[in-house]
Amino acid sequence: MNSFLETILIILLVYYALKIILKLSKPYLMRYVAKKANERFGQAFGNNPFNTPSQNQEEGKVTIDPKNANTKTSKSTVGEYVDFEELE
Repeated sequence: MNSFLETILIILLVYYALKIILKLSKPYLMRYVAKKANERFGQAFGNNPFNTPSQNQEEGKVTIDPKNANTKTSKSTVGEYVDFEELE
């Protein structure tokens, strides 16, 4: 009977000790996870998404980058393209 109580007491002490340790280490663990997520995001999308090549030019110089025009393309596997007109 005495060893049973000691076993229950040890289990409770270990449970509460782990609970306290995890409670104290949670901020450090969350900081580590956030830092790792930030690093992975930076690797996937570039470290600074606002840094464009045009920012490396000298001050006052104006450049215009041509944009691709939106063209209507139809794939032959989709079917025939029909242009509808709105009637009043």
